[in-house]
Amino acid sequence: MQPKLITAILIAALVLGQAGASLAAGEPPTKRSGASRENVIGRTVFQALVGEFALQRGDTSLGSDAWADLAVRTRDPKVIARATEVAGFAKQYDRALELTKLWLEVEPESMKARQTQSTLLVMANRIDDLAPQLAALLEKDKAALPGNLMHLNRMLSRHTDKQAVQKLVDRVAAPYENLPEARFAMAQAAANAGDNLRALAETERALALRPDWEAAALARAQLQAGHSNSTAIDSLSDFVERNPTARDARLTLARLLISERRYDESRKQFDRLILDNPDNPEVIYPVAMLALQQGDAATGRTQLERLLTTDFADKSTLHFFLGQLDQEQKQLTSALDHFRQVTAGEQFVPARSRAAQILMQQGKTEEARQLLHDTRGNTPSERTQLILAESQLLREAGRHNDAYIVLETALTSQPDNPEILYESALTAERIGKPELLETHLKRLLELKPDHAHALNALGYSLADRNQRLDEARDLITRALKLNPDDAFIMDSMGWVLYRQGKLDEALQTLERAYSLKADPEIAAHLGEVLWQLGRRDEARRILRDAAKKNPENEVLAGTLKKFLP
Repeated sequence: MQPKLITAILIAALVLGQAGASLAAGEPPTKRSGASRENVIGRTVFQALVGEFALQRGDTSLGSDAWADLAVRTRDPKVIARATEVAGFAKQYDRALELTKLWLEVEPESMKARQTQSTLLVMANRIDDLAPQLAALLEKDKAALPGNLMHLNRMLSRHTDKQAVQKLVDRVAAPYENLPEARFAMAQAAANAGDNLRALAETERALALRPDWEAAALARAQLQAGHSNSTAIDSLSDFVERNPTARDARLTLARLLISERRYDESRKQFDRLILDNPDNPEVIYPVAMLALQQGDAATGRTQLERLLTTDFADKSTLHFFLGQLDQEQKQLTSALDHFRQVTAGEQFVPARSRAAQILMQQGKTEEARQLLHDTRGNTPSERTQLILAESQLLREAGRHNDAYIVLETALTSQPDNPEILYESALTAERIGKPELLETHLKRLLELKPDHAHALNALGYSLADRNQRLDEARDLITRALKLNPDDAFIMDSMGWVLYRQGKLDEALQTLERAYSLKADPEIAAHLGEVLWQLGRRDEARRILRDAAKKNPENEVLAGTLKKFLP
């Protein structure tokens, strides 16, 4: 038998032994012999044991029956409390509620009995019967009245009819409408019921009664933000001006300002938060992220390094961002050290991939690959990312065949992995095997017919090889319908139009693509179309400008060699 069960039964036996003794003592004198008294106690304890063993075996019906019978016979408050608990556990809410009535007959002033009854009424969805019980609870404990008012909506959160809950809260809170907590309770109930205008009005009344109440100010701002971030910003700005130490309100204000791209104003709020809370991670972290978002790497680094000295829980994320900063600034040794300290979380695999990149840049190809092999992905997605990272490393090292071998090996165990199929297709084209590109992309499109990038890649490959141009255009048209503003798909469309001899349409499409994304390959295609249209000065300018910015791009280099040897 489990130790916890033994303990429960012993306690039940002691309680019921006392209850049985009381019951025996209340019998008529002719029945008050020692043997009779022992029999009553024995039956009582035995019945308690039957109830507890039944519960242990999962027979909640028998357990509830045994305890309910004991409760009625003994009228002992502890027995009734246990019987009520068992009936509630068995979801016998009608029985449980009847037992709470008995409990209140025995102990009319018991707050626990009344609270239990209220909870059971909620669980039984008998919300119409709740008002008198809640009103009595609120009235009897005036000292705890504010807290109890604030607890109303949490207690009623399981009830699905939010309009009925709103009416109930209005009814029981109305007698205390001069308390800000009552107004706030009514506001919460209204918000839960979707009555935002009423909710906003009640938060305003709560703040009128208690102007420095930060929770109410935040609730008001949340409601306002549902319609207008600007209005929420104005109300929070006014609140923090009058309550300068309201940290959560100022933090919410700063975040709202970021959402509206009012970065300078947001920065001022964060600067004040840092001044008032110099060691608070909840303040330092958003300041660091805002600085990085604005391109202020120095401030971002300072705040991230400060966070490392605090009890901030996610140190791995801090090391990841610091590693990124070092990598961007070519401080590769320091970046590698930070990435190695990312040991968990969403950034774990990206950090390992970046660390491997750095090792490749240092000429340590095999060490980089080993690092990825030693990294254990916890999910299928992470394991896929590690495979893709290794193939990318090999491609960047010019080892396209090895990159394809890595992907092909992965496909033997994951033949229908969309990401690996797509990368295998692109890598196959780089090693001069367009037939493999088609095989992989057609399989991918069988699995995901609306995969825009696969449609585009297959269409572009055909257009670039000047093969099956009608099929290529159809594929790219389908891709463009899925992603109409994708500059690279527009580029593919422009290229297939060029191959079909439709130069004016090609030019129009490529110019739009280049205006969206000044990519070197789009520049190469645009330059070639302009050249063929006789607009050679424009072609030279676009090609040379792109070459200055992207001197190592192979497609652009090939176009320059073709037209400007």
